[in-house]
Amino acid sequence: MVELTVYSRDYCHLCRDMVEALAALRPSLGFSLRVVDVEADPELESRYGERVPVLEGTGQEICHYVLDRAALDAFLGRIR
Repeated sequence: MVELTVYSRDYCHLCRDMVEALAALRPSLGFSLRVVDVEADPELESRYGERVPVLEGTGQEICHYVLDRAALDAFLGRIR
């Protein structure tokens, strides 16, 4: 199963929106989802700053700020 990671912040409404949208897609697209708070890790906070949420899979950025469904579908199509 493919694991997707959302790098986020607790107070970020865009982050919540992306996580909710991905949670709704999980059953039909078959992936696991991990949410990482960038504020818990100084390296991640430095890397992402205010550029969250960022969706990644297998170390590749898929999209950021809002869920790009076409980019997600293209990514899943390439790795499956």
